[in-house]
Amino acid sequence: MPRHAFESTPLFGGAIVVDLPSNFADVSKLRQVPDNQEVYIDKDGFTSIIVDITERVGPAGGGLEKDGRALTTHLEELVGDDADTVKVWNTTETQLSLLPEGIPAYTLIATQTPRAASEESRQRNAAPDFTALILTLVRLEKENTDILITINVPHIKGEYDEEDVDLALGKQGELIGDAVEYAARIWETFNVKDWNLFNEV
Repeated sequence: MPRHAFESTPLFGGAIVVDLPSNFADVSKLRQVPDNQEVYIDKDGFTSIIVDITERVGPAGGGLEKDGRALTTHLEELVGDDADTVKVWNTTETQLSLLPEGIPAYTLIATQTPRAASEESRQRNAAPDFTALILTLVRLEKENTDILITINVPHIKGEYDEEDVDLALGKQGELIGDAVEYAARIWETFNVKDWNLFNEV
């Protein structure tokens, strides 16, 4: 029995439809979001889900090696200057059930730990102890497009049980566990209704 309620959510004007947690809100109703992005945030927490349509990176042709490099490139672009504070825990090939067969997709789980800020400035900014990322990359070679689905899970002191989380021991804790459930539901329900979307971006 899933712990969360989901609802079918149209993205990019309905060109993509996917189940997202029903307690997540569309950020574009609050502030400007780039046209190639959809951002949803947990109304009761700090987790966000971002779907990003970007130009394909790397050479033509697939395979784990090329796609793995593309995944790394996207991760580095996501975290920017903080790349040296990121640890990737695992990378797996992923099947998005409703996409045409043969479309490669990969998912990695990583954590990004902010550089040691002084305790005082951390409290002021409520900077997370660390942020977990579940990043799924879908490679649409024909469309020359990469779709990135990122679930950002900030872990803020006092908002999670520190003893529950030790990725080195495989202990994900509740927040990452939830995010893994969101990701699994996204892989099952992510559906492209209008492939012309990728000609426009």
